Amino acid sequence: MPVKHRPVSPSDLAARFSEGGEVTLIDVRPAPDYRVCHLPHAVGNCVYEIQFPERMASLAPDRAKAVCVYGFGTGARDARMAAEKLVRAGYAEVLELRDGLEGWKEAGYPVVESSEKGAPSAPVFEGRREVDLSESRLEWVGRNLLNRHRGTLGLKAGFLEFSGGKPVGGEFAFDMNAITCENLRDDPLHDVLVDHLRSHDFFDTEYFPEGKFRLHAVEPVAGATPGAPDLRIEGELSLKDRTGAVAFEAVSGVTAEGRFAAQAVLSFDRTRWNVFYGSGRFFRNLGMHLVNDFVEVHVRVVTLPAS
Repeated sequence: MPVKHRPVSPSDLAARFSEGGEVTLIDVRPAPDYRVCHLPHAVGNCVYEIQFPERMASLAPDRAKAVCVYGFGTGARDARMAAEKLVRAGYAEVLELRDGLEGWKEAGYPVVESSEKGAPSAPVFEGRREVDLSESRLEWVGRNLLNRHRGTLGLKAGFLEFSGGKPVGGEFAFDMNAITCENLRDDPLHDVLVDHLRSHDFFDTEYFPEGKFRLHAVEPVAGATPGAPDLRIEGELSLKDRTGAVAFEAVSGVTAEGRFAAQAVLSFDRTRWNVFYGSGRFFRNLGMHLVNDFVEVHVRVVTLPAS
């Protein structure tokens, strides 16, 4: 195991600099944050980027000399991750200012600030936003005991209604005749399986060519952090001649272009929508024809830019 790095307090680091100690100070936050405010003598090298180790070789070429890293502050693992990388890279003395920039400022030590603004605040969405059909996507996954198939559904149209920046309603329509099987894309069996899915055995698209999802209620997930499910969604799914309630969680956020985006996995029992083929609840001695009752739909929704 590599030698562990050593945490230092703001006063420890300040004392080391006042005593003339030679330390390379690395700000591991994203570059825009570094430019807005950083510790004196610090150089920027964002630990989120894969070039972090490569840049360290030029910023601190002598691995026998001390290096100190810092990030946003207590609770963020940015500096700790950077310190662990440097220890693994062979730096002999790695220090971590665990209180970060926040702790340094709270302790009353000086910082270098610029008039440059940080990242813009996220837009507050209101009213109706149409879905970008080129960016949004519906992917299905179906399984049996040993195998699985995956493919896409044709999203025809969709919109979300927003209030206070959060979705509160919406509707989506998808073309059941546009179903594909991605894992059999270049296989002669692709059309065989797709025709099977369109047939009376499954979704009976001759009579029921369109599916719909209507969003009725959205609740925030308490304590959710970015990248974790932050919305609980309730709505109605219509397939064939049935409409049934479904609920699932979604991860939402704002793209770099200022659009609302969300991803989710909806898992549902297809037999509730009269899709019975291969179900062990309705047929006996299925053998190789057994198909799992639960189907997954992986959803990605991105709204169009504001007009």
